[in-house]
Amino acid sequence: MKIIIDSGIPFIQGVFEPYAEVVYIEGRSISCECVRDADALVVRTRTHCNRALLEGSAVRLVVTATIGTDHIDLGYCREHGIAVANAAGCNARGVLQWVSSVLVQIAADRGVAPHSLTLGIVGVGNVGSLVWEYAKAWGFNTICCDPPREEREHLGFSSIEEIFAKSDIVTLHTPLAPDTFHLVDDRLLSAWQGSDKILINASRGEVVDTQSLLRAGVECAIDVWEHEPDIDRALLSKAFISTPHIAGYSLQGKANATAMAVAAVARHFGWPLEGWYPSGVTPSAPRPISWEELCRSAIGCYDILSDSALLKKNPEKFEQLRNKYNYREERF
Repeated sequence: MKIIIDSGIPFIQGVFEPYAEVVYIEGRSISCECVRDADALVVRTRTHCNRALLEGSAVRLVVTATIGTDHIDLGYCREHGIAVANAAGCNARGVLQWVSSVLVQIAADRGVAPHSLTLGIVGVGNVGSLVWEYAKAWGFNTICCDPPREEREHLGFSSIEEIFAKSDIVTLHTPLAPDTFHLVDDRLLSAWQGSDKILINASRGEVVDTQSLLRAGVECAIDVWEHEPDIDRALLSKAFISTPHIAGYSLQGKANATAMAVAAVARHFGWPLEGWYPSGVTPSAPRPISWEELCRSAIGCYDILSDSALLKKNPEKFEQLRNKYNYREERF
């Protein structure tokens, strides 16, 4: 039994060694040669698990310690009997708290209270639903868009056209799929011009057409980028907040992701690791937090502007800034 694991996944070293041969490799360096005799892969977004990587290998399980699966060819895996598992929702509170820091900064810069702003939320899954819950409690006027949920649940959500027509701020929390690639493009942005409009993207870079965003006269706060780590320097300059794909990089989010990956591997192979969680990490304690407390504690708990300034100064170090990031503690 052999498992290949992305060496950037925290807390996981030593967990599987009693049951299998384990090899740790940097995510971008995981190749078809090294997975040929592996039974399972535990990866992150930087490893593209597709025909080029998997064909002819012994791999029968791919686990990603991330919420997204756009780096995995699900069709190929399904056709070739390769099971796939992800860590859905693992870092939802980490992303929520990144978004909250952006919202605090917007309100402070404009000198306005939440009730004077309409926040449009595109994608109301694990992350978007938390943003919706907390933003409503903070006093934002909120409107939501999630076509798949609307079709299933008839919640009265708005169309994406309505979101852009009515919102001062739009925050994106949709997965990347064929129908969300360049979802935000000239068609939406050309009618949403003005320095008072702000787009927040902490979903996937390819959900937004970079060139359309550069043409649009809107502010933006960007955590995810097309063509990472070779990010567009013009967009980096335009964005008032720019971070290196670390919105979900909380200590608890990372611990959750690894625990969910361990659980998926253990279930597949029948190993007695149920309930494993990294020692030394205290799970987050969700709680309400008032807008006043959020604003008082925002910079002391997470200085998002410092993260932004660091990336703006060192765009060529995108991957290094991401991989060496000092995980934040979740506080609510």
